[in-house]
Amino acid sequence: MCGIVGAAAGRDIVPILVEGLRRLEYRGYDSAGVAVLNGAAQPALERVRAAGRVAELAERIREKGVHSATGIAHTRWATHGAPTEANAHPHVSGGLAVVHNGIIENHAALRTRLKAAGFVFVSETDTEVIAHLVAHQRRSSADLLTAVAQAVAELQGAFAIALVSTDDPGAVVLARKGAPLLLGLGEGENFAASDVSALLQVTRRIVYLEEGDCAEIRTAGVRMLDAGGRPVERKVHLSDLSADAVDLGPYRHYMQKEIFEQPGALANTLEIVQGTASVQAGLFGGEAEDLLRDARRVQIIACGTSYHAGLVAGYWIETLARLPVRVDFASEFRYRDVVLDASDLVVTISQSGETADTLAALEYVKSLGCERTLTICNVPESSLLRASRLRFLTRAGPEIGVASTKAFTTQLAALYLLALVIARLRGRLGEADAARALAALRHLPAALQHVLSVEDAVARWAKRFAAKQHALFLGRGVHYPIAMEGALKLKEISYIHAEAYAAGELKHGPLALVDRDMPVVAVAPGDALLEKLKSNLQEVRARGGELFVFADQNSGIEPAEGVNVITLSDHAGPLSPILHVVPLQLLAYHAALARGTDVDKPRNLAKSVTVE
Repeated sequence: MCGIVGAAAGRDIVPILVEGLRRLEYRGYDSAGVAVLNGAAQPALERVRAAGRVAELAERIREKGVHSATGIAHTRWATHGAPTEANAHPHVSGGLAVVHNGIIENHAALRTRLKAAGFVFVSETDTEVIAHLVAHQRRSSADLLTAVAQAVAELQGAFAIALVSTDDPGAVVLARKGAPLLLGLGEGENFAASDVSALLQVTRRIVYLEEGDCAEIRTAGVRMLDAGGRPVERKVHLSDLSADAVDLGPYRHYMQKEIFEQPGALANTLEIVQGTASVQAGLFGGEAEDLLRDARRVQIIACGTSYHAGLVAGYWIETLARLPVRVDFASEFRYRDVVLDASDLVVTISQSGETADTLAALEYVKSLGCERTLTICNVPESSLLRASRLRFLTRAGPEIGVASTKAFTTQLAALYLLALVIARLRGRLGEADAARALAALRHLPAALQHVLSVEDAVARWAKRFAAKQHALFLGRGVHYPIAMEGALKLKEISYIHAEAYAAGELKHGPLALVDRDMPVVAVAPGDALLEKLKSNLQEVRARGGELFVFADQNSGIEPAEGVNVITLSDHAGPLSPILHVVPLQLLAYHAALARGTDVDKPRNLAKSVTVE
């Protein structure tokens, strides 16, 4: 959600800012803007903003002929105030401009104080408070960096901030608390962004700002202060991503590309266990063996698609390790009276590692004295990974489409490994069974490649969904969360209202919705609950409902009037959820295509939700 790009160089950085914003479009936004500094003797601040897409902003910049060697840029996802040009970033105070990701919780009190000091507000945003507050501090500060450090000390909430000022036309000043922000190092030029993908066009040398850091970038170098205002240096990382990794290639949309990247993403994630004879606790960190062996319960915390991965993991851990599991939405977790023990293992799951609700939940867990924390995440050096004692980095590569696909399946692979490790440590899984489980994991990429061959058949189904307004998804056991994920995907990108139910609950209410205009999608693996599921499907047919069934071979479910069947493969045992979710992703994708919606950037949604 929201995106920041900044640059200080000896060349025109406006094309770099605009391209950086394009590479951040996947995060979700509704307006965009840039602010640049021009002139040495009498520096001038020039701002261009647009409600809508980056392409519109780029056209306005072209029309105005904007050029500069120092500047900042932003894509905004509206929180305070409607998505209008007046509320778009950057916001200004005199010769100072600021962009901001996050939410300032005490903005109302600060606004009242600053109005009394003579500052005039022209937007509805909380961000404008930052501009005026820094301008106020600048009156008595030695330099812009000091003024920013003093100002952010008064801010409550989560934020990533970038500023430029006519007082110091060669610098971009930054601050971070609770929202991601990083620096990109070049030769005689330096950059900043909220996501490394924005900077791959110019550098792969990255410095991740720590919580509470303030920084200043110039052509000559960078300067950083820690949360206490002391000079500090941070480690330089060489990103293993390339600019090609975020290019669309031959695919129509990033979501399609990422669905088809899943075999490779799984192979990369599971490379760590290639050639091993058994699963080792060290996969999750040096302290993992003791922390996992002694755990008495597991608490999983996540949001959205990651929450569904956690639900699947709950089935696996309880079945394999015989350890009780509770799964909570991160957004709800810290607002209930949580009962945790020091022996509980707390697992947080996030694609970005910057999800505000999940980060806050983790901090709440630690405040209760629970230190057995494990994060599963797809982004190295993310806040969530750094805040946990144990960690597992999935290797899905950058995921651009808002609707998560490959991040989900790689999370599932990591969580299955976790279930195996805990089961082994607790003496619940023998060596031979563990070896078979590892072999099945290693076969996943090939099995997934086979599943992708059903795309054409799914696309034909999707055309029939295009005119529908509602759909039901059914699953049983460990596949119920997969039905939930399928419904979420359809809602996210096609805007068809979809709900998922445990199939056995159908007769307890949802069956009243079934008629010929309500397609019913069923996940039908060849497991122990298949016969139960068949009975539930008969309930649908008896009420005139039309079924769309994804079944394993030899399921005994055959196409008939009102019963559409796509056969996937042999039953994959406990790993079946990873295979069965893929056709549901394809169904959502092709339904969205048929309806003409914006697949990669669905309305009202953001990729990385960095506000509560």
